[in-house]
Amino acid sequence: MADSKQRLAGKVAIVTGAGHGIGRAEALELARQGAKVVVNDLGGDTKGEGADLGVAQRVVQEIAALGASAVANGDSVASFEGARRIVETAIKTFGRLDILINNAGNARPRVIYNLSEEDWDAVIAVHLKGCFNMVRHAAPIFREQRSGVIINTGSESGLGHFGQANYSAAKEGIIGFTRTVARDLGRYGVRVNAIRPRAIDTRLAGGEGGGVEAGARLEQTFGRHVLGTRSMKTPRPAKAEEVAALVAWLCTDAMAAVNGRTFQIGGGEVGLWSEPELIRSSLREEGWTVDALDNEMLRDYLVGDIIDQR
Repeated sequence: MADSKQRLAGKVAIVTGAGHGIGRAEALELARQGAKVVVNDLGGDTKGEGADLGVAQRVVQEIAALGASAVANGDSVASFEGARRIVETAIKTFGRLDILINNAGNARPRVIYNLSEEDWDAVIAVHLKGCFNMVRHAAPIFREQRSGVIINTGSESGLGHFGQANYSAAKEGIIGFTRTVARDLGRYGVRVNAIRPRAIDTRLAGGEGGGVEAGARLEQTFGRHVLGTRSMKTPRPAKAEEVAALVAWLCTDAMAAVNGRTFQIGGGEVGLWSEPELIRSSLREEGWTVDALDNEMLRDYLVGDIIDQR
């Protein structure tokens, strides 16, 4: 049923990759909050291969059952022209655009020495270039109307994820992209934030429990975390619906003053990620040479604790 508060009534949203998992949950939650939704999904497999408009159309039917409005789009975000058509679908169908959720993704995991150029390019094209493509076509609209919300989907994988060099690079690239676009568009009343979701009941994560179970096995094998510096274990299984709840909330007026930040959600936990900062430094006015750097006291000050943990 539609949410009684209708926090996004009158808004028009695009959700990419909305046929399954997190994207589907986001499209449904935005509709419950009163938004009209462009449900974009290529309809391919987890590698990004194949196409089936029926995938997006089924979500449109679910939204219609809620008493809300939606339209399906099957263009690929990896195509610059495809992204333009997705944005045009919102304008032609609903007359405006207020919210852009960049969620579309694929996965082609390989250990780096087995990672092919094709697998690298395919993942970068959908996640990182796809994010740029969508923002590039939505930005002029948002700038002109002096309003708009963009939510980009990063991942803890960007902090380091065994066997996922292409995915990690794309996801952390999205975080840097978010920070810059927030600066580019913030002066026009447009806010741009990102999420690092911990949802495991999705196709890319291997289904219910798949991501956590696989991660736990790797952590046991290697004796260390395989995803950044945090364990993949959560207090309870993470759900796509709680990711969608955060995304919808970030689009409301309650978060109108927040721009360029990254949020964590999943498994009962919600949080704000810190921004990168220099944690230690040493000043030498005459500059640094290898001899000057090769100093035991300096080494211990800068990275001694890292060396001790090896």
